[in-house]
Amino acid sequence: MGSLSQIDQPRDESPPPPVTAEGSEAASVPAPLPQVAERTTRASRLSLATASFFLSGLAFALLAVLMVFWPGPLAEETTAVIPRGASVREIAALLEGQGVLSNTFVFRGIARAVAADNLHAGEYRFTPGMRALDVVLMLRDGRSITRRFTVVEGLTSHDIAALVRDDSALSGDLDAIPPDGEILPETYNFNYGDSRSGLMERMRKGQRDLLDGLWANRATNLPLKTPQEAVVMASLIEKETGKKPDERARVAGVFYNRLRLGMRLQSDPTVIYALTKGQGPLGRDLSHADLATPSPFNTYVNAGLPPQPICNPGRAALEAALHPEEHDFLYFVADGTGGHAFAKTLSQHNQNVARWLALP
Repeated sequence: MGSLSQIDQPRDESPPPPVTAEGSEAASVPAPLPQVAERTTRASRLSLATASFFLSGLAFALLAVLMVFWPGPLAEETTAVIPRGASVREIAALLEGQGVLSNTFVFRGIARAVAADNLHAGEYRFTPGMRALDVVLMLRDGRSITRRFTVVEGLTSHDIAALVRDDSALSGDLDAIPPDGEILPETYNFNYGDSRSGLMERMRKGQRDLLDGLWANRATNLPLKTPQEAVVMASLIEKETGKKPDERARVAGVFYNRLRLGMRLQSDPTVIYALTKGQGPLGRDLSHADLATPSPFNTYVNAGLPPQPICNPGRAALEAALHPEEHDFLYFVADGTGGHAFAKTLSQHNQNVARWLALP
């Protein structure tokens, strides 16, 4: 079996200690850990960068807010026209050129944020110191300048068309001039750049809508067959009572009394229309020879109503034509005050004519 000293002992398999150059064993001291210092330095740098970035962002945000709400450079009120189809960049450049904006970049940023770049064309009024934000909101909401176009009662369509063509705030051409009696004298609101033909169509629609309502509620037993005849009658009333609106219903009553009796209306404005065709003023007084002018519009030589209106009557004249005053008057003549003297008999009428002719 062998002796006890010969029994195998467990081996020590750990590596031998290192040997130095001199052949001695090195001291068993752990190596230093430089990673800890590097991590500390890196964290400090990251904290400084984060703080710097935050402060820069805060400063930029404060500057942006300041520029948004800071008063604009405009010193006095001005107007500007934003063309149809203009981009936000083009609008910004236009307003900068007119002194409304000091920074187009800020304006474009606000337009993107609060208006989705949807700014309306039109004519706008800008006030001194107006902020970029307020400018964007005004253009976003389309709060443009409202203009007015007024049509005076008694004008012919030729006259009205000339006024529409002369208004430089309107655009485009007129497709055609409507017949007399198809335009409603009124004040119409419009925006810069609206079309001339569009405005004219609004005038015609206004007349149609008004006439439909008035005709449906007309007085009974009127010697009228159609709404068009009511407009013809109203046009005569309008031309006869331009200076005395309160006489309209009375003049209407005279005309209806004469129609019922088969008398000619003998209205001077119809003779003027027969001579001018509604293309302009006569430019002189009527003569006795003019009263014999051969024309279907001349109510001195033709019985009944003219074939068409001789002007564009307003609401009051249309109401008078459909709700005349009931009386026995058959004649009227100017009284020298802008109004008329009314008579029931030819004798009374001749006296009124004599008084009018005697006026200085």
